[in-house]
Amino acid sequence: MLDLAWPVTRPLLFSLDAERAHTWTLKALSVAPRMWAELAGVTMGPPHPSLSVRVGPLTLTGPIGLAAGLDKDGLAIPFWPSLGFGFIEVGTVTAHAQPGNPTPRMYRYPEQGALINRMGFNNQGSAALADRVRALRDAGTWPTVPVGANIGKSKVTPLESAHEDYATSAKRLRGLVDWLTVNVSSPNTPGLRSLQDSSMLERLLPAVLEAADGTPVLLKLAPDLSDRAIDESVRMARSAGVVGIIATNTTISRPSAGPGTTESGGLSGRPLWPLAREKIRRVLQAADGMPVIGVGGIDCAERAQELLSLGCRAVQLYSAMVFRGPGLVTRLNRSLTR
Repeated sequence: MLDLAWPVTRPLLFSLDAERAHTWTLKALSVAPRMWAELAGVTMGPPHPSLSVRVGPLTLTGPIGLAAGLDKDGLAIPFWPSLGFGFIEVGTVTAHAQPGNPTPRMYRYPEQGALINRMGFNNQGSAALADRVRALRDAGTWPTVPVGANIGKSKVTPLESAHEDYATSAKRLRGLVDWLTVNVSSPNTPGLRSLQDSSMLERLLPAVLEAADGTPVLLKLAPDLSDRAIDESVRMARSAGVVGIIATNTTISRPSAGPGTTESGGLSGRPLWPLAREKIRRVLQAADGMPVIGVGGIDCAERAQELLSLGCRAVQLYSAMVFRGPGLVTRLNRSLTR
């Protein structure tokens, strides 16, 4: 039903500022996620059982997942599986609640299928997310697909104390979510990407893993890293005990196929694809069998299949749904099944 209504709702949403449309959609879904899920189920549904896949200790219902950023505070967790997602990642959340960067901070480019954002980890904090997850579990409305939480550094926390900030969020969320993703790759928090350096990861990852206390941990890397830096980051992740890599995040570069704008922030969507694919290849090479989840510019079955054929265990979407509608995930699943 939601997919059938997309031709009508898309012009309405696109008449609004990009962030306002995002906020309005999440608020609507959060009011009655189970009702919206039932409506989505009219034309959409779960992936075929043959698409189930393992990522370390996790069993994903399907290879298409929701990327972090769309539902930062987990407002619509019970709804997302109805679109066909085989796993869900909420966040990014930080140890301290924070408003993020000044608005406007999100820009939509329909012709290019691209978004630029400089949100700055606006979120209610990891304690609020933990309370929301606990309430869903107590109410028996927790999804049957794996749900992970993406954690980042609070802006007020100095870089030298970043490991403590991440560990705080990990302690709050461990055992409540199915995995934690360490986000050191957003371009919109000052200094955050320096945490990808091996000297910083050497301190950060063990602290998070200790705080996670058995909850699986993944590491998310940026597409702007050099090949050498990718190799070193993956090596550090492996030695620390991280179960997998998510590659990639948004880019601060502006690929030639991009929107040609001077707006600062991270670029995502279709123009990111060539760069993301190149870096994902490098991550797969460095990972040498360690699970990799591919992200960046995936807006059709051919691109999803290409990354899976390269060796990614699964892929994630966000920006493509903004332009292609809620039925995209089910269409991808059906194509992959065939």
